[in-house]
Amino acid sequence: MERAKLLNAIIENAIDGIITIDDSGRIEHINPAALELFGYSRIEVVGQNVSVLMPPPDKEKHDSYIANYNHTGEKKIIGIGREVTGQRKDGSTFPFRLGVSEIKFTDRRIYTGFIHDLSKLKEDELKIKSYTEELEFKIKERTTDLIKSINELETAKANMSALFEKERELNQLKTRFVSMASHEFRTPLSSIQLSASLIDKYTSKQDVANVEKHTGKIKNAINNLTTILNDFLSLEKLEAGKVEANANWFDIVSFAEEIAEEMQLMSKQNQLIVYEHSGTTAQVYLDQNLLKNCVINLISNAVKYSGENTMIQFNSFLKDNELVIDVKDNGIGIPTTDQHNLFEPFFRAHNTGDIPGTGLGLNIVKRYIGLMNGTVTCESAQNVGTTFRLVFNFFEPV
Repeated sequence: MERAKLLNAIIENAIDGIITIDDSGRIEHINPAALELFGYSRIEVVGQNVSVLMPPPDKEKHDSYIANYNHTGEKKIIGIGREVTGQRKDGSTFPFRLGVSEIKFTDRRIYTGFIHDLSKLKEDELKIKSYTEELEFKIKERTTDLIKSINELETAKANMSALFEKERELNQLKTRFVSMASHEFRTPLSSIQLSASLIDKYTSKQDVANVEKHTGKIKNAINNLTTILNDFLSLEKLEAGKVEANANWFDIVSFAEEIAEEMQLMSKQNQLIVYEHSGTTAQVYLDQNLLKNCVINLISNAVKYSGENTMIQFNSFLKDNELVIDVKDNGIGIPTTDQHNLFEPFFRAHNTGDIPGTGLGLNIVKRYIGLMNGTVTCESAQNVGTTFRLVFNFFEPV
């Protein structure tokens, strides 16, 4: 008797719910902890089918669970335990851990369910999940911000590197400019000074031939200085963004013949500038001044780097809206190793020797052609000759 009272006291004071049912599913006993969990009084549930404490679909299927076990002996939950959902008197549900044991007592079976409320645990799990998701979001957000900052730093680094590189190139250009200018200006100025002195000497002797010889040298030196200054001015305007292409319709044949005639006057002894045009039409829509500057520069180079008694070919090809201009010489040519730097400012090939030049002309030509949406290419072989080709695609303005 004392042992029965002790067992009953343990059941009644257990912190987990304990329910006993018979083999038909009717509640025989329920302890206070279980009553509190489900919100019922003892009188309301004792004798009721235990399914009253279950939400659908378990409510409807519970009797079949017991019947199946009684018939087959196959255990689904007895002695195993699992997480299930209970339904309170007010209709709300909550999770709990259910362990079921089977007790055979005299001539019948009793099932005891041990109920451990998981509500607090689930709430904590949800909070942890929420915190985890929030933390993951913040980490993702911070990571995105960090990546953005890193990208911005990389961009800033690249920009700074580009600026440093630009500054380095500028310093190199300045150094090359000072070196080139001091040399290129000194040579014609010395020639002018010497020729002027000799003119005074030959004038007193009335030596007309030598006077004319040295006045020719003065003119040539002045022309070289003028070319250098024009190159500097053109480069300055290009760097300042002051040069724009202003296209107009003009006759390419008349344009080219005039240039050929003008350049023939500046050619060396027995040099011949030959111009030919191919095409059924001659009208082009380009910037005449920029194109003239480019062609004169190329022909001047052909004259400068070719010997006496040579021919310079100057050809134009016009088909539909494409204009091709070739300037070909049989001069000293350009070394293969120098050709990739050909259009860099202040660059001069290694085989130019004492032939005067600023190294700016081809850079200006390329930039002028670029303003007209054209292209310039070069084919050259040392001691064989050089061909420059200009290609333009122009369209009539709308």
